[in-house]
Parts: sequence; structure tokens; C-alpha cells
Amino acid sequence: MAQIEVCGVSHRYFTMKEETEALRDVNLRVEAGEFVSLVGPSGCGKSTLLSLIAGMIQPTRGEVRLFGEPLRGPSRRVGYMLQHDSLFEWRDVLRNVLIGAEVRGLDRKRSERRALELLDRYGLAEFAWHTPRQLSGGMRQRVALIRTLVLEPEILLLDEPFSALDYQTRLSLGDEVARILRDQGKTVVLVTHDISEAITMADRVMVMSRRPATITADYPIRYAAGRLDPTAARREPEFAQYFNRVWEELKDHVRV
Repeated sequence: MAQIEVCGVSHRYFTMKEETEALRDVNLRVEAGEFVSLVGPSGCGKSTLLSLIAGMIQPTRGEVRLFGEPLRGPSRRVGYMLQHDSLFEWRDVLRNVLIGAEVRGLDRKRSERRALELLDRYGLAEFAWHTPRQLSGGMRQRVALIRTLVLEPEILLLDEPFSALDYQTRLSLGDEVARILRDQGKTVVLVTHDISEAITMADRVMVMSRRPATITADYPIRYAAGRLDPTAARREPEFAQYFNRVWEELKDHVRV
């Protein structure tokens, strides 16, 4: 059974002055443990699609299903990681990681044990009592990811989580995040503008058209050398082939 099904979904935004059609007849299916990337032109509705999968908004038409059931609102089985880490500077790293657990009223001791375990596993144990301003940008994003993982979601939605980072940090963190998510066995949907990032991190890349957006192509990503870290994947001969195929599909939807 698919963990995520988006079935004929369309979505419109309404204001007092106008109506905007963001998505039109979008269909998407993601299996358990699969990593899917969404790429498309700016403003096409990629983040809107993530919000629909998160249950934060309801579609104008069509249906979103999680684990075979219609989605009527936010699900505790879904974690959402945004572009910015949104860490509170007056709380140390550990207490930042525990914010979601506090809000949900989860068992404090169990959540703290899991938080410390994840911080240790992913190289941040010695920074548990540091403040966010003492961390690098990449470390802050790792903290934000761990904050989401503490809630033990089965599905993770990533909305351009590396966009605020410099190029070198972005490459390094991409390797780390891919490794962490594979290690945790999560089902992942990543929104990104970066084609290279999409095809080196994901099992499949889906291309969205300009608004009103639909999915125009779905590319399975396979390397002869097997599953690789994103940096290693960029050195493989298949990388350029996938990049060119995705760009050829995408470029007709990009307005210059």
C-alpha cells in the first residue's frame, strides 16, 4: 500500500479581488521508504502540494490519502521541515529539539532519551547545551531535522531545507541528510529548485509545470553502482543523463 496518494487534486486560492489556480489535476503516489523529489519553476505550487500532503490545507478538488485513508487535517505521522531552521536562540540545542514533543504533550523522559540518542548518532552530542548562535548553518539544519525526527514521523516533507546555505555547506549537508533519512527508513518528499540535488538524493524525480501546475514527468533514478551518497552520485555517468532529461522537461515551463 502506498503511504501517500494524491488523487486528481486541484487547488485554488481566493482573495477579495481574485482567484488563483495553483494546482490542476495532480496525481502522485509514494511508496513506503521511497524518497521522491519535486522540481518545478518558482511559484508553480510545489509548497502548496506539500501543505496539502501535510494536511495543513484541503484541496479544492480531488483527495489526498495517507496510509490508504483520506486526509482531513494534520497527521502526527507526518513531519514537515521548512526552509529555515526556526530555532529559538534563548533555548539550548536539546531544548530546541524537544519543542515539538512538548507541544504534543509526549512523554518528557522518553523524548529526551530519543533526542540525546539522535544528537549523539549524528554528531551533535557535544553541542546539546550550546545555543543555536554557536552553531554553523549546517549544524542548525541538522538540529532542525533531529527536532522533526524526535516526533518519530513515518513521512517526512522537506521544503527546500538547504536553500539558505552556501554551496559547499549545501553539498556536505545533502550527503548527511540523505544518510540520516536512509538510516531512519523514512518516506520522504523533497521540494527543491536544484536539479542536481533532486537527482542525487531521490529515488524518483517528478517535474511540475508552471501554474496551474500538474506533474508532467516522473523519472526513476538508478545508478549502476547502486545507491550512492549525493556527492558520489554526481561523479557517475548517469548523472549527466538524468540532469539533461529533467532540464529538457523543465525548461519549457520556466519563464526567463
